[in-house]
Amino acid sequence: MQRPGPFSTLYGRVLAPLPGRAGGAASGGGGNSWGVTGSHVQLPGRAQFGAGSASTAGGDANSVCPAPSTMSKAEEAKKLAGRAAVENHVRNNQVLGIGSGSTIVHAVQRIAERVKQENLNLVCIPTSFQARQLILQYGLTLSDLDRHPEIDLAIDGADEVDADLNLIKGGGGCLTQEKIVAGYASRFIVIADFRKDSKNLGDQWHKGIPIEVIPMAYVPVSRAVTQKFGGVIELRMAVNKAGPVVTDNGNFILDWKFDRVHKWSEVNTTIKMIPET
Repeated sequence: MQRPGPFSTLYGRVLAPLPGRAGGAASGGGGNSWGVTGSHVQLPGRAQFGAGSASTAGGDANSVCPAPSTMSKAEEAKKLAGRAAVENHVRNNQVLGIGSGSTIVHAVQRIAERVKQENLNLVCIPTSFQARQLILQYGLTLSDLDRHPEIDLAIDGADEVDADLNLIKGGGGCLTQEKIVAGYASRFIVIADFRKDSKNLGDQWHKGIPIEVIPMAYVPVSRAVTQKFGGVIELRMAVNKAGPVVTDNGNFILDWKFDRVHKWSEVNTTIKMIPET
């Protein structure tokens, strides 16, 4: 099966329902189906997601994580989604891929609780410096792909999910290692709150599709993408340093702001085939 290119950013399947959608999670093989739309994953409908309630795979979300009244609706949703994913999919003796971003924090917290409560034997592979620090902070077992090249389950978030279960990832700048880890996982679970749920990519997320690129080639890569698919590409600039954002891998990030809905499997393949991306 085709493995993901190291820097491409479109993910093709979601193996857990969004909190704002009813239905069970699909199972098996998510890490091997890149660039393929997720229309075969059946989600019966959309449920309203509000404080203290969620539609999750295989259980009552309220029993997983009671909603504190002081928590914002969005933060509440992230916590419910993250903890439900851990409840429904993490098992003893697994090698776990730990994603990056704000939602994954809640998943790691619940993993640590279950390790302590159930004496689980789990090994965690990080996808970023942030993920590595989370694993260490919560006392989980840290490893890497050298020692554990086969991952049982990867859990990560997303910036946006469309009706066909295509994803945009990379808003936090950790896309390369996230995709590598997810690509070598037998199952890939995406956790996302109601704000990420869109009919089409770009409806909710307006910052573009991130593309990690070798610094010397950011100009020709920008030209190649816009000449093929249109839109505008911006080099992501840092906030508290002069110059561009530099990833954990020493690369730059381009944010491609597309101007129409594309056939995303074609876009994904094209970007992966650019040597510098």
